[in-house]
Amino acid sequence: MNEYKVKIISTEYVTHDVKSLKFEKPAGFSFTPGQAADVSINKPDFVNEKRPFTFTALNSWDHLEFTIKIYTDHNGVTKQIAQLKSGDELIISEPWGAISYKGEGTFIAGGAGVTPFIAILRNLKSGNELGSNRLIFANKTKADIIRKEEFEKILGRNFINILSNEKVDGYGYGTITEDFLKSKVDDFNNIFYLCGPPPMMDAIELILGNLGVKSSSIVKEDF
Repeated sequence: MNEYKVKIISTEYVTHDVKSLKFEKPAGFSFTPGQAADVSINKPDFVNEKRPFTFTALNSWDHLEFTIKIYTDHNGVTKQIAQLKSGDELIISEPWGAISYKGEGTFIAGGAGVTPFIAILRNLKSGNELGSNRLIFANKTKADIIRKEEFEKILGRNFINILSNEKVDGYGYGTITEDFLKSKVDDFNNIFYLCGPPPMMDAIELILGNLGVKSSSIVKEDF
């Protein structure tokens, strides 16, 4: 598998602990929205520390982008990523796997698990193909919601939030339950896209099964 050394163009925090990195796009490089790459930092201590991150750019852009949750409680890769600046280099692999769009339905994400859906929904928006797709996004607090304003513009009333640690008017409170899904989804015969912490995905998969959703209609990360 080919690897590419790419320079970072710019970085910015999009929430208090999630950072967007824009970086060079190698000539001829393309990916399917929802795909990821193996990534390392081109510095001696981290060049072999590869982690999977999902592209959140579009193929039509002249640069690439990752949207990465930063963990500062240990000296790991994301803590180093938080310190990167313009001109620093990443090493990225060819794109692979992850989630691909298979038709209109409901996207359900937990925290940073929303990243594959950023590219998919941006791509649908750019092609005027959003239809009645909806995103149900679970976070701890309102401040944790990644790309909140952009999702509001893209999806309008089909952008549904639920917060587990904070009560806010207009937002669901608690965790995603069978009753919550029944109150937000009017057709369980469509596709369901899941991405988030494994315990959350397992729980939601069980709920969807109880609601009559076939396993063939559930699309998950394929790492």
